[in-house]
Amino acid sequence: MEKRRSLHSQIRRLLGGYAVLLAAIILLVFADDFLEDRVWKSLLEREIAQHVKRQADDPRAGWQDTDAVRLYYVPGRPPPPGLSMLPQGVHDDFWFGGRENVVLVQRVGAVDYFVVRDITGIETIEDALIIGSLGLALVVLVIIGILVARGVRNALRPLSDLAGDIAALSPHHTGQRVVVTQDASSELHVITNALNDYLRRQDAFIERERVFIDTASHELRTPIAIIAGAGELALEQPDLPAPARQQVQRIHRTARDVERLIALLLTLAKDPARLSRSNEVVLLHELLPDIIEDHQHLMQGKDLAVVVDALVPCSVAAPLHIVQAAIGNLLRNAIENSDRGEIHVRLDADATVTLEDPGHGMTPEDISRIYAQMARGGSRDGGGIGLELLARLCEHLGWTLSIQSAPGRGTISRLRLSR
Repeated sequence: MEKRRSLHSQIRRLLGGYAVLLAAIILLVFADDFLEDRVWKSLLEREIAQHVKRQADDPRAGWQDTDAVRLYYVPGRPPPPGLSMLPQGVHDDFWFGGRENVVLVQRVGAVDYFVVRDITGIETIEDALIIGSLGLALVVLVIIGILVARGVRNALRPLSDLAGDIAALSPHHTGQRVVVTQDASSELHVITNALNDYLRRQDAFIERERVFIDTASHELRTPIAIIAGAGELALEQPDLPAPARQQVQRIHRTARDVERLIALLLTLAKDPARLSRSNEVVLLHELLPDIIEDHQHLMQGKDLAVVVDALVPCSVAAPLHIVQAAIGNLLRNAIENSDRGEIHVRLDADATVTLEDPGHGMTPEDISRIYAQMARGGSRDGGGIGLELLARLCEHLGWTLSIQSAPGRGTISRLRLSR
């Protein structure tokens, strides 16, 4: 199996190469003075050696100064005061006589020699060469820096692409996987394999949850249907005593509520794409009066009435029993939390059902607690399918639920049934 490249090693090689090149340029700049001293020392030592050799061959031979080179020696031809104080060695950038010079002080035998070389013109050229070299080096560094930055960006691009692929994962779909190319770094393959393993386990968990809900809901449907059917048959008996009839009606209504709950659980267990195939056109302006009529029994013993403000004709494509359960739950909550007054119901053209009750109302903390329960699927209080389950249903179907309330001023619930 071919060994994959490590992202760490790629970046390390790019940055290491850039650091080596930068160090080499810095070394060359600092080495310039050292090399220059060695060259001048070698050239000026040769001048002294040639002069000493000529005098050894011919004691009458003397030194002839030129425009560029002058020689002083003690004893014999003493140097000017400015030179006589210099120690032995090479002295670069020494100004003498208004000119820039390099001076070599060296003792040969008992004689101290002072060689002065005028480098004014040479130094000007040298400065120009150094500036040009530094400029060229800077340009090279910038170009290489750009290439290194591009190399690092190219090395990190697969990581950015992976982040984009992860962000594109939809919680509503199963079987999703993240794929990277074979030449991607070993770290990306490790991350991808771990993520895909998590996605596989998540798919298995979701499938087990759906199978459980589907199985449990279907198993519950049969006994509930039997109870509801038996209740209907009992209510058809003309000689059924009034107290017993009230209890049977209660049993029948509860069985219908449980049937709606089971239908809701089945809806949540299905994928939205599969669920959309069972949609039907629901005329909300015709359905709302039926739902209100079904909940009239909850207002018995209360000085409470339901007032329909407006029913704008509109329709939605959704399972009928789910629409009934969602609106019915909000109406049930409004009735149970109100003692007297009027519950106003309105239907807008955008398929938004608004219920305004005169109940006890809720504090901002209570509303925040309800939204928190809806977000985390917490426990519920009261009857019906529960606000947190209704919130999961809205998220599942793309609906919107909002609640506004204040203590002592009642509650306004809005359910928008369109996407």
